[in-house]
Amino acid sequence: MKIFQRSRQLPLLLGTLLACGSPLSSWAQEVTLRAVSSFDEKTFFSRHFERFVEKVNAEGKGLVQINYIGGPKAVPPFEVGNAVRNKVVDMANVTGVFYTNIVPEAIVMSYTSLPTAELRRRGAMEVMNQIMAPKGLVYQARLSDGVPYHIYTNKGFDGSLKGQKTRITPVYREFFAALDGTVVQTSPGELYTALERGVVDGYGWPIAGIFDLGWQDRTKARVDPGFYGSENGILMNLASWKALTPAQQGFLRKQFEWAESQNATYKEEVAAE
Repeated sequence: MKIFQRSRQLPLLLGTLLACGSPLSSWAQEVTLRAVSSFDEKTFFSRHFERFVEKVNAEGKGLVQINYIGGPKAVPPFEVGNAVRNKVVDMANVTGVFYTNIVPEAIVMSYTSLPTAELRRRGAMEVMNQIMAPKGLVYQARLSDGVPYHIYTNKGFDGSLKGQKTRITPVYREFFAALDGTVVQTSPGELYTALERGVVDGYGWPIAGIFDLGWQDRTKARVDPGFYGSENGILMNLASWKALTPAQQGFLRKQFEWAESQNATYKEEVAAE
């Protein structure tokens, strides 16, 4: 008889605990998202994302947590888009330049000089997500503003790259080819060795992040002015996003907004570089 009474009381007890917002309720609702960065950890283009991760994990206990697996050692940069699409990870800090094989249109995010707030106001993010949705992706936040690309060279520049082998990504392939350069596509992690061995004579890269990677030791000159506007953003698997509860989505939306607000610091960071 006692066993029967306890079995009847257990559902009532659980319901009371859940209604009171007990730790059991928080535990049951918490979700952990796996995330990577396409840039080396603790370097210029990962730092803003890493601050975002820290903020989510500090404020999202019981609701959302992010398991930050790391940078290119976890997933090679040009494979990050596929990793998100195939749900190997749920989220990534990645530039559209690295997943043009999936979403060719993503490259336009590096061609605009408009700040992120203006892109949102004009509906650019909605259009981008209409394009990405059939690929199983959703673009959640743009983490860069006012960070132009530059030409870096060890052979000088007189308006032409003729006779030079230059490391490129898809974003400026045609531009460098139009300057008569021989273009070589590599991931950022391979560039130092390529410069050291003379595989390339120069490269394209944003104005920031050179010193984090030690490339200044193998670089003689930067060509001014800069061009385009480098982009990196938070990309998510669409199914992972849709699987979240309204409360989890609402929490993350606020975190994405905060992450984009941090773009204001780039002006000082770029000046320091």
